[in-house]
Amino acid sequence: SQVVAFASLFFILVSITTFCLETHEAFNIDVNVTETLVVGNTTTILLTHKVETEPILTYIEGVCVLWFTLEFLVRIICCPDKLLFVKNLLNIIDFVAILPFYLEVGLSGLSSKAARDVLGFLRVVRFVRILRIFKLTRHFVGLRVLGHTLRASTNEFLLLIIFLALGVLIFATMIYYAERIGAKTSDPRGSDQTHFKNIPIGFWWAVVTMTTLGYGDMYPKTWSGMVVGALCALAGVLTIAMPVPVIVNNFGMYYSLAMAKQKLPKKKKKHIPRPAPLDSPTYGKSEENSPRNSTLSDTCPLAVEEGVAERKRSGETPKVGQ
Repeated sequence: SQVVAFASLFFILVSITTFCLETHEAFNIDVNVTETLVVGNTTTILLTHKVETEPILTYIEGVCVLWFTLEFLVRIICCPDKLLFVKNLLNIIDFVAILPFYLEVGLSGLSSKAARDVLGFLRVVRFVRILRIFKLTRHFVGLRVLGHTLRASTNEFLLLIIFLALGVLIFATMIYYAERIGAKTSDPRGSDQTHFKNIPIGFWWAVVTMTTLGYGDMYPKTWSGMVVGALCALAGVLTIAMPVPVIVNNFGMYYSLAMAKQKLPKKKKKHIPRPAPLDSPTYGKSEENSPRNSTLSDTCPLAVEEGVAERKRSGETPKVGQ
């Protein structure tokens, strides 16, 4: 099982690396394609230019997809509950990441316009392959803890989104009118001296400001607008700070639980003593009547009584031979 886990981890990392390298210009080839277009009695030759990926990356991706396909088939065959297997999110990601590759290979040899359109769409949805990174949750405890934390903190995330949405709406409206108040009389709309042409544009500024990111592509230019911007930044810090401690607490709880489970000793088979034979000298004798205790009683009888009393107080019954 460890060998399969390491192999799966290796192919996941190789697949993600290949996906990233496909976008680098060093692995892109410029290809001139000649197409013949027939319209009625007229034949037109079209010379088109397109970019193709290095074949070596395609071959590497093919090997990775073959491994993922084999792994997926073995898991679904050996799974006792097929319905539960299909409902699992990671299994859905596996299937969605594998299917486009086979469709792309099957349609690559077709020359019809519909096939080319579908092929272009499949190349666009290649980004689904990056979702394979979530398969690492099967091999890393920290990622599983993060997933449990996100599920347990759903209410806190919804609360955070609601707070941010309210703040974005309020401050985008305020910054729009604040910039208009400080506008020059010659430009009552303020279109020449402000970045906030309308309220929807202010939504982007409010999100960036409340999350303390601050790109600087949009900023207030009037004193009234600066006051609104300062209030927006302070409100964003307070809004984000409220639900975060609950999320951190959930993460700490699940992480401690996961670490405690890892430290538990492995279960061992319980040793069941065999019953003593009928002709055994210890058959039918209790601990009080055993030679060990009789010897002990000869030397220290109080110790025997103390031991029997201690077992009775603890609710332990004396062991009797079978």
